[in-house]
Amino acid sequence: MDSKFKLNILWLETKLGIAIDQVQGNEKIPLTNYFFWPKSNIWEQIKNDLDSKPWVLVDEKDEILNSIAVIMNQWQKVVKTKTFTTTN
Repeated sequence: MDSKFKLNILWLETKLGIAIDQVQGNEKIPLTNYFFWPKSNIWEQIKNDLDSKPWVLVDEKDEILNSIAVIMNQWQKVVKTKTFTTTN
């Protein structure tokens, strides 16, 4: 059976939440809890969670972690832009 992964994102003004579901057919199975950044290092926490799941392939882990890094960078840029525009 072919598995896919879905990133669940909570894009908030002061924090970013990310969790991952594994999708098999029409079913979504939670793979990780929600982790919130900048309160914690969500990239590292999700990496550790994925490393504990031997059925997730290395290429899939890499793709998920790369996507999370992109999302974190985008969120950080938006937050910096909003902070800059509200203080000037």
